[in-house]
Amino acid sequence: MAQTKKGHPGAKGRLAVFPGTFDPPTNGHLDTIRRAARLFDRVIIGVGNNPGKKPMLPPAVRARLVSQIVADLPSVSVRTYEGLTVDFARKVGADVIIRGVRNSLDMQYEMQMAATNRMVAGVETVFIMADPRHVLTSSSLIRQIASGGGDVSAMVPPEVLKEIGTKRHKKTGG
Repeated sequence: MAQTKKGHPGAKGRLAVFPGTFDPPTNGHLDTIRRAARLFDRVIIGVGNNPGKKPMLPPAVRARLVSQIVADLPSVSVRTYEGLTVDFARKVGADVIIRGVRNSLDMQYEMQMAATNRMVAGVETVFIMADPRHVLTSSSLIRQIASGGGDVSAMVPPEVLKEIGTKRHKKTGG
């Protein structure tokens, strides 16, 4: 029997939030989402806006792309959000925040964030280690390669590749 989380009428089971900028969404993101969907009853992908980054794609486009690549996962939904991730997690009633970790540098940074989120907001973090095929993949690397006209087809889902190609085509006027 599914449990209803206190304070969140109608919420059933364990809810996780997987936040990120997803600029662009990668095969590594998709792998983490699929694995999180097996661990939790529901997963909300939070497409955030990081004021410290200059995005290649607007938030609405990123959210649409993530929605497309997770369309076969009925327990996964996508929302955009502004502000602190812990505030978003609390707002949607999430039990945990999912973070993908590729290497020891990611882990060091993510551990600090997880401890802070737990201390400040009482929100737990679950780390999902990257599949070895995706440990060298990052959105910033993909943006750099794509902006230079390089082939990123092995690093992003087809829907994302199409969007990046369209954006590059518009940008170059070719």
